Amino acid sequence: MSQTLVRLRLNQQQKELLDRCMATGDATDLQSLASRALREWKDGVPSARPASSAAPNLEGLSSEREVLYSHIIEPGTGKAVEVLAGQVLRIEQVEGGQCADLNVFNLHDYKEFMHVGRTRTLHGFNPGPGDFLWSAPPRERAMLYLLADTVRCNDVMFPRCSANLYESAYGFARHTNCHDIQSEAQREYGLTPDDVHDSFNLFMNTVIEGARGRIERQTSKAGDHVEMLALMDVLAVPNVCGADVMRTSNFSLKPLKVEIYSASERDRASLPAVPTWDSQRTPADFRQPNIKTDRALRRDDNYQPQFTNVPILEREHEVLLDDEERALLASLGLHQFYGQDQAAQLRDVIFSWWEKRYLG
Repeated sequence: MSQTLVRLRLNQQQKELLDRCMATGDATDLQSLASRALREWKDGVPSARPASSAAPNLEGLSSEREVLYSHIIEPGTGKAVEVLAGQVLRIEQVEGGQCADLNVFNLHDYKEFMHVGRTRTLHGFNPGPGDFLWSAPPRERAMLYLLADTVRCNDVMFPRCSANLYESAYGFARHTNCHDIQSEAQREYGLTPDDVHDSFNLFMNTVIEGARGRIERQTSKAGDHVEMLALMDVLAVPNVCGADVMRTSNFSLKPLKVEIYSASERDRASLPAVPTWDSQRTPADFRQPNIKTDRALRRDDNYQPQFTNVPILEREHEVLLDDEERALLASLGLHQFYGQDQAAQLRDVIFSWWEKRYLG
């Protein structure tokens, strides 16, 4: 059987990942790793991650709690509330059918705020019980844990509505909107309109169809609620979504109730281990640790770029493919992306195999 020499081009970061993969026992060397990736890409890649455990029983968590705060959020308004670590935030339907937007900030460092993009990446478009709400890079810490959700109809895809939306699409000179409501509610704590971030949209029924999403009518009823356990001291800012000319809240604006409880033993027991990583950093870990306070942008004449792992350097690694492996590689259809570059095709197979095995 003849063999074909392929010069696999890998930079230092790619090589590090594959070296760690081989160190776990997945392969003895790059040659055998390439063979395994090709074979299993055809036959099915086994996962290296343990099967996820059964969903926790999170019903009835509100027993044995003390109510610390209760407030009705009227249509067109929002309310900033302090929720300390170990307390439970509950947002509840008063009449039903009302969307709520939620912003969350670290109470002691407002530059750490909830990041719907990271939350969406880790938990999908509709986070619910058992999921976390994460802060933005570089901190990327779990801020809240979703304990209970009687509707399971939340969204991290659509942005908050704004004044411009209602003027450009509907012709309103002034209209209730989530950005302006958040701006006013956050003003109680000295935050500005620039500090409003993309919201966690509670009770929003979104559907993905093709390349676009759409908002549908919702079915929440009076008493339906979402409960979140605070993992750090936070400022939570829920507001009644201002959309009364959309399906978002079934074409009307209705009040919501926000409550804070002391967590029960069962609340705390339901919390899984909170993931931590060395990459969860603050500006103090970077070359510019100081928060910029003025608005104008000026060039630093002393700036010298120091990017991570630069320069990125590729090296060639020789891999031999036998006739069967060469035919298998050709059958995968990767020529549409890489032409006849077998090395690029093989690199794609190896890293696609890694994703399937280690990320699922």
